[in-house]
Amino acid sequence: MTSPLAKRLFRIDGVKEVFLGPDFITITKQEDAEWPLLKPDVYSSIMDHYSSGQPPVPADTMIQPEDSEVVAMIKELLDTRIRPTIQDDGGDVEYMGFENGVVKLKLKGACRTCDSSVVTLKNGIENMLMHYVPEVTTVEQVFDEMETISNNEFQKLEKALKDQMSP
Repeated sequence: MTSPLAKRLFRIDGVKEVFLGPDFITITKQEDAEWPLLKPDVYSSIMDHYSSGQPPVPADTMIQPEDSEVVAMIKELLDTRIRPTIQDDGGDVEYMGFENGVVKLKLKGACRTCDSSVVTLKNGIENMLMHYVPEVTTVEQVFDEMETISNNEFQKLEKALKDQMSP
């Protein structure tokens, strides 16, 4: 499972392992690392993470007791294979649901506005999910109300500009 907190801690030179429990964090250092040098960076990273309001583990892909086996597999793939790759490019993906073979995802960050987001969604995410989870037939991008309004207004602006340019 991908944890934003763990990723933040692994960026610190000398951190070897991170284990997140329900009410504790265990960090194992590399042999050549010294705790007096690591401790301020570790403490700072933990405090920065919690003050950012992000959960230690992304809540949208947390497997719930009521999740079906298919949904659990989708969430596991999102956490272990898909999300880390997208986060490396400055984006993220939020699981919004699964119904009648359709996985609904919301692209966030750099991926939301990237020109190749449709390619990422269809060729990358959809192909991987369909390969590992035969029940998946397609992946759709979900937009919230503000994104829909924004996209509509942008399309109106583009049309107006094109109309002005044509004789």
